[in-house]
Order: sequence, then C-alpha cells, then structure tokens
Amino acid sequence: MYLVEARSFPHPYPLELFISFQTLYPKFFLVADCSGTIAGYVVGVKEMGSTGHIISLAVHPSYRGKGLGSVLLRELEERMVREGVKRIKLEVSVSNRAAISLYRSRGYRVVNVVPNYYPDGSDAYVMVKELRS
Repeated sequence: MYLVEARSFPHPYPLELFISFQTLYPKFFLVADCSGTIAGYVVGVKEMGSTGHIISLAVHPSYRGKGLGSVLLRELEERMVREGVKRIKLEVSVSNRAAISLYRSRGYRVVNVVPNYYPDGSDAYVMVKELRS
C-alpha cells in the first residue's frame, strides 16, 4: 500500500503515519486489492462531532482511469454515514486536476484555498461534501 502512496505523491506521508491510521481508524482505512496486487487505498478519520476527513486517496498509476478511486471514495462515504458523519472534508493540490474532477463528480465543492499547504510551497483546495444519512 505504501508503494501506491509513494508513486502517487511528490511528498508522501511517512509510513509510520499510515500504520497509525490503520490502527486508530480501521473502519476508514480501505485497500483495493486486484488479483493480489494493491491497486489503491483511501484513508479517512472521524473528527470530533460529525465531520469526516479524507487524509489520502491514491490509485496506483497502472490502475488509474478505471473508476477505482470513485469506488473507494463511495465506500468510505457509506461507512462514514453509518458512523454518523454528516460532512466530509479533504485537501487536494490545486494542480491535481484528476483528483479535483473525481471529487467534484462525487459532489464535493471547493470552500477554501490554503496557501503553501505542501512542503514545496504549493497551495491546496479544501473541498467539502455534505452527506445524507
């Protein structure tokens, strides 16, 4: 799974952080397995109250463009609804057109821009989706 993270982002999260998320939030740590190969994952957390936060979603380059990201996102949203989450937020690079398009297609909207969000100084959009129970 960490190979997917490393191949997908210029500034991947540390492996130790992934292990922590898997331990603390196993309901919201989903991995897509395609014939024994980890093809993608999504990591989310439930914050205080009824807000969920998507920490990371990535699909291995060999599996992109096949709808896997949308499947992972939909399953995470459904799990969050079952756990009482009413709203999901995430951050995405303003230059990541594919991810922004995916999130918009699933009903997310840009609500803010965070300057210098990433280690290289690039900005991020904050996107939000209101969930229905």
